[in-house]
Amino acid sequence: MLVYPSSIDLSTRTLRFLTGQLTARRREIGTRWRRLPAARQALLALAHLRCGDTYAQLAAGFGIGIATAFRYIREAVDTLATLAPSLAEAIKAIRAKAFVILDGTLLPIDRIAADTPYYSGKHKRHGMNVQVLTDPFGRLLWASPALPGSTHDLTAARQHGIIEALAEAGLRCWADSDDGSWRLGKSSMFWRIPDTP
Repeated sequence: MLVYPSSIDLSTRTLRFLTGQLTARRREIGTRWRRLPAARQALLALAHLRCGDTYAQLAAGFGIGIATAFRYIREAVDTLATLAPSLAEAIKAIRAKAFVILDGTLLPIDRIAADTPYYSGKHKRHGMNVQVLTDPFGRLLWASPALPGSTHDLTAARQHGIIEALAEAGLRCWADSDDGSWRLGKSSMFWRIPDTP
């Protein structure tokens, strides 16, 4: 396999941040030796996340095995996931905003046809449904855990407790409806919140 230099459109600050997080993680678990130093592991993970390079391509480029590339990327993603705010923490930050935007997106995945829960009929492809809350300028405030792509956005919002959290806090929210239009109002006005006994 031929290897060539490439670039990623990310800042060195991003690389240094992830390197610092991975170094702290290694210290925490008491790692003595790794095939790649933390900075190279961070670069490996960022190349996969930003460019979508396959494990085989990354393994060849970094001179490691495919299983090692998978483990290193998984560790970096898990390390970043621990930094993500919970929905309750996001709601506290949202209180200072005029309104928030709630939208669902389908993250494409590579699945076989037998995996019907991951098939989105709306998008005609396999994927994972993720709900996101952003501020009025579109900056990400919170992203939900992924659900199978066949899950409707409204169902996903209910399963994650987004609707109830926004309604309890009395926050205004833009959300898209099934017809593709966007509406503004209190979140309880968008969705019927089931009565609780």
